Amino acid sequence: IWDANTGTCLQTLTGHTDFVNSASYSPDGTKIVSASGDKTIKIWDANTGECLKTLTGHNGYVYSATYSPDGTKIVSASGDHNIKIWDANTGSCLQTLTGHNGAVYSASYSPDGTKIVSASFDYTIKIWDANTGTCLKSLTGHTYVVNSASYSPDGTKIVSGSRNKTIKIWGLE
Repeated sequence: IWDANTGTCLQTLTGHTDFVNSASYSPDGTKIVSASGDKTIKIWDANTGECLKTLTGHNGYVYSATYSPDGTKIVSASGDHNIKIWDANTGSCLQTLTGHNGAVYSASYSPDGTKIVSASFDYTIKIWDANTGTCLKSLTGHTYVVNSASYSPDGTKIVSGSRNKTIKIWGLE
């Protein structure tokens, strides 16, 4: 954990047994969620650095984990081709979203928390209903692996980055 003003390292969180692919704060800043090559997701106390929970259930590297805008859920993306939605308080898996034909490198919520966007090794971006887990749309156009996708702050666009050295902006109207 770094001080954003001074660049000073404030704390180092340890506990994963393989590389850490992502780490992000909860919306209220009290917790941190991390995703690892050890196939786990960890929830940390942002003040003390204590590991509060370890979430297991993916059968491949976990590439990303982020909180929902209201902080009640976590979405994770994995090399097992799946996306999982977790209860951020209990750590229980609420849903598994299936439909990608390759590793899923990122998954994140829309600003209003009603949708999830995912990016995959299968060259696609998928938009999911965050409540039902239904795939609403598959976006194609990248000619190689898609490493990341996320919503614009107003939720009207998606930006994606690919290993083909391109960034695409998708309109959702």
